[in-house]
Amino acid sequence: MTFRTMNPLRRLARSDSAGKAAVTPRRIYILPTGFGVLFALLLMLMLLGSINYANNLGFMLTFLLAGLGLVAMLHTWRNLVGLELGSGRAAPVFAGEDARFEIELSNRRRWSRPGIQLQIRGRAPVTTDLNPVATEVLTLTVGSTRRGRLPLPRFTLSTRYPLGLFNAWVYVELDAICLVFPKPGKRMPESPAPEYGQSQMGDRGVGADDFAGLRHYRPGDSPRHINWKALAREQGLQTKLFGGDRAEKCWLDWYNLAGDSEQRLSRLCRGVLDASAQDIQFGLKLPECELKPARGQRHRLECLTALALFGESG
Repeated sequence: MTFRTMNPLRRLARSDSAGKAAVTPRRIYILPTGFGVLFALLLMLMLLGSINYANNLGFMLTFLLAGLGLVAMLHTWRNLVGLELGSGRAAPVFAGEDARFEIELSNRRRWSRPGIQLQIRGRAPVTTDLNPVATEVLTLTVGSTRRGRLPLPRFTLSTRYPLGLFNAWVYVELDAICLVFPKPGKRMPESPAPEYGQSQMGDRGVGADDFAGLRHYRPGDSPRHINWKALAREQGLQTKLFGGDRAEKCWLDWYNLAGDSEQRLSRLCRGVLDASAQDIQFGLKLPECELKPARGQRHRLECLTALALFGESG
């Protein structure tokens, strides 16, 4: 005769091919809370008293409260069954900041689910009341200590509804990753002389030579090019345009820096942020890759991503 042992990992609610984790009945743990244990002891005392004094009303009240406790246990378990969880957006952060993971919590049933709670060990819980046939987005925070890919750790989905006598919970693992950039370090050493190159877009107001006019402000425009005088005259936000065929360039070079790998990456991260803030073209040279000079938020993100994933395979 052979005995099969239940693998606890099989009771985890994990992401499927669609990125969703479903809460099935066999994945739910349930135990009495401190109030539940106290409630059970009170029922035992009431039962002993009823037996000792042969009190029929005492028996009736004891069994009535016991039935209420069993119904509460069923509703606590039912409050979790059928829930679906999915991972949402996780915006990149810098090392040392809290990563914020969005969790999509879906209720497909036609009844509400009060007192639903998500919690990562060591972090404050997040609580919500789910409406019937509704989806809510909750945010879990995780501390980041180093650059690279930060996976969402295992967390618990739990409830004590309706009476707080029982605690039902499920362990959940979702495939969610937050990109952690290096912590910005000291400023990069200044170049001995600015480097200029031909700019094909100089006649479109992104050169570095002559004033070419004004246009309405767009998100991402450099604060250096905002017409503050026009703003003071209550004419709205306007951006100055510059023409010409020259654009300033700079290179952020790994080999021009001293220190270990993490120190160099931190200083290169600072260089990327400073160059983006100054709205100049910059390139990035690493032992693994080289990104040609460019400007804009997309180029900034590509450079920061290369720094975050430096040394990682895949």
